[in-house]
Order: sequence, then C-alpha cells, then structure tokens
Amino acid sequence: MSSATAIEWTNATWNPVTGCAKVGAGCDNCYAERLAERFRGVAGHPFERGFDLQLRPERLDQPLSWRRPRMIFVNSMGDLFHKGVPRAFVDDVFDVMERADRHVFQLLTKRSSRMRDYVNARYRRRPAPAHVWTGVSIEDDTKLARARHLRDTAARVRFLSLEPLIGPIRELDLDGIHWAIVGGESGPGARPMHPDWARALRDLCLAADVPFFFKQWGGRTPKAGGRLLDGREWSQWPETSGATRPMA
Repeated sequence: MSSATAIEWTNATWNPVTGCAKVGAGCDNCYAERLAERFRGVAGHPFERGFDLQLRPERLDQPLSWRRPRMIFVNSMGDLFHKGVPRAFVDDVFDVMERADRHVFQLLTKRSSRMRDYVNARYRRRPAPAHVWTGVSIEDDTKLARARHLRDTAARVRFLSLEPLIGPIRELDLDGIHWAIVGGESGPGARPMHPDWARALRDLCLAADVPFFFKQWGGRTPKAGGRLLDGREWSQWPETSGATRPMA
C-alpha cells in the first residue's frame, strides 16, 4: 500500500493482488507490467516474480491501519477480478473494505462481467456500501460491453476510466454512470490521443450531467502533455466523494 501516489484521482493505492494478463489493446503498454518486470529475479523484492499473478494476504489489513479518511485505488498493480483470483480471496478484500468504511475504495477492472456477477451476488439482499465504488477501463469503442456490465452492477457509485484512450468512443451510454475519467497513454511507445476523442467525451459528459475528470494527455511521461483540455483543467467528482477527495 502506498500513502502517496501520482495518480490525480486518488490518494493512495492498495494491492492485495499483483500481476495480471493482457485482455486487449489497452494492455499493450501496461505501466504496471513494465514496472514489475524490472525486478523479476531480484531476490527478496516484492516483484521477484515480475508481473505473474500473486495473492498478497499479508496486505489485506493495511487499510484498517489508516486512520485518516482517504480515497484508495484498489489494485493499481493488477486486477482483483482476474480469473486466477479465488472468490474466497475476493471475499476477504470486500470484508476489509466494508470494515474500513471511513475510506472510499475505487475498484477498477477490465474483467467487467466477473465484477458484475460478484457484486450482484454479494449484495443480493442488502444495499452495496456507498464507499465502495466500481469502475471499468475502456480504451476504445470495441470494449463498450464493459460499460454495459458496469451499468448492470448493483453498486452505489459506478465510474468509467476511459484510458489509455487509443481510439474514438462513439455512442457511449452514460445512463447509470456517476463519473468519467479520460486520459492518454504514457511511457515508451505511448500511442497519441486525438484531441477530438477527449472533447467528444467531455461534451457527452456535460450533456448527461456526468462529472468529467481529464487526467492527462500522456506522452513519454504521464505529466509530459499536462492536464489542460481547451485551456482548463477538468477535475469534476461524484457528489458523494465529499471530504475524501485527493488532497492538494
């Protein structure tokens, strides 16, 4: 878990699972894989096994020790809903999130159907907690099924991470969506994001009254292109985020 992060839309990261596998073009230049693989074979390092899928049960209770409320991005270095993560371990993660209700937990996945099925089963007879947000990553309009799965998820806050945006997204249905994040790719071989792709999504969000967060243009580094879209920063938040928004 990290108490400091450069990710603009969160305060901290928590990784009870690390490692993943590619499921689409958005994964081609995965920053997490690039970071983890640097340390493959380094004895004693947390990423000694590189980006291989690993459960980290020793990290489960970390959020309980954080007394100050904050937003926590769950699994910045993997995907909780990877098919290799046992349901019992997902249960353990959700148990901790429910107990640590002073925080906001931001779950983000590309395995959208598994998340939908899990959340809907867990909260079949009770409301999902408002402090556990569910989100999906979508990189272009070939992955819009993930948004449909998200809309069918029995969560109180649902968000879209439209990044790395590597193609236009047309006909995006924002019904039941509470927040949208847009960003370009960064790192070696970063694919450029056309300004019109970002503008179209901003305008769609404004028309649908969905809070819009423009994270970055991307480039060689995450900060290389800055965060201005048409001369201003866009840092809108779901109204439920309250005092747990990332601090300056």
